[in-house]
Amino acid sequence: MKVYPDLGILIPEVYLPKAGIDLQKWATIAVDQFTSQPEYWQQVEQIVGDAPSTLRITLPEIYLEQPDVAERIERIQHTMRNYLQAGLFQAREGLIYVERTVGQKTRKGLMLALDLECYDYARGATSLIRATEGTIIERLPPRIKIREGAPLELPHILVLIDDPERSVIEPIAAMKDSLEKLYDFDLMLGSGHLTGYAVPDERPVVDALRKLAQPQTFAAKYGLPADTPVLLFAMGDGNHSLATAKAIWEKNKALVGMDHPSRYALVEIENVHDEALEFEPIHRVLFGLKTDIYAALQTTFGTDYTYHPVESAEAMIQAVNAGNSQGQLIGLVGGGRGFGVVEIRHPSTNLPVGTIQAFLDPFLKNGGAEKIDYVHGAEVTVRLGSQAGNVGIYVPGMAKGDLFKTVILDGALPRKTFSMGEAHEKRFYLEARSIEP
Repeated sequence: MKVYPDLGILIPEVYLPKAGIDLQKWATIAVDQFTSQPEYWQQVEQIVGDAPSTLRITLPEIYLEQPDVAERIERIQHTMRNYLQAGLFQAREGLIYVERTVGQKTRKGLMLALDLECYDYARGATSLIRATEGTIIERLPPRIKIREGAPLELPHILVLIDDPERSVIEPIAAMKDSLEKLYDFDLMLGSGHLTGYAVPDERPVVDALRKLAQPQTFAAKYGLPADTPVLLFAMGDGNHSLATAKAIWEKNKALVGMDHPSRYALVEIENVHDEALEFEPIHRVLFGLKTDIYAALQTTFGTDYTYHPVESAEAMIQAVNAGNSQGQLIGLVGGGRGFGVVEIRHPSTNLPVGTIQAFLDPFLKNGGAEKIDYVHGAEVTVRLGSQAGNVGIYVPGMAKGDLFKTVILDGALPRKTFSMGEAHEKRFYLEARSIEP
């Protein structure tokens, strides 16, 4: 293994599907997407059919509450071993440069493996690799069950670097025409195009990352004291997947030794300054409302709460996005009313999403609704929120340029604060890596 301990990275051996496999059927979207839209996953099933596919070696979270989840996990692990024995993978060591095009936007990324010894998802962590949002510990057990007995990992993890000089990934993009192309195909269901290139020499990447990680450079960038611990890698998407890998590593490392492959996790890194990278807000939908949420908001926030009805979804979205208020604005749809905007004055958190989440946690715990889902896109929020017994909660986004400094100064953001793109733009499973010796 080629390891760079000062940067917390491993140059991975990546398993790619062998020639002849239909990549459009092989590659499927991150399992935490479309969790309230079963029709999407039904379409995926129809497209894949009996073909080899990552659909068979991952567990879409829409099935997590099904009674047969244990059998599904066992089947996933069995299928992984069958795919390995059947020789469906070809292995290659090295970095992979990735381009993902959706519409007119092309995001650039680089696949490598991160050292879980350098990662801490606790709020207020000072590790080289950190979570950007609160980790929901209760969401880890089913993921742990899948990974613990699995010979492979398939990442949908996207990790950010703060590289305003564009020194790490962009130089590879400039020379991509001279690189070996590893895959090049359209993704299913309108999710764009994916291309991957072999990076023959990781040294320029390593040198550029080392410059970003120099304590003096880091401190000067954010106006911090010289002894502030460096944050090199910040989680973008897939925090719970990386937290799962960390939990298993901490549990097993005394038994397997520090050179075990499960010490590392395969990820894609992206530059937060990539013009094609957009931060989208993650909205909330409550299902099976049992309590008048508007009355509960009034009780919780008292005179700091005001509700303004509006005539349409468009008016609600426009008002929330404009943010023309001394307080924080949050959109609501349904719950026995039409469309409206909630204003919270003197909020206890810096972001509206944090304010509403602090309300929702006890509201749900006290039986205010049957369940909550976190969804991408205004259309889905409005459609699901408008259904009888539901309420949709539309929150504004955050500026991506604020991410690193906010995490450094304030610790992890409220959970489900932002998303890197909308649901159909999420990372697809394609590459794998062995986590067994």
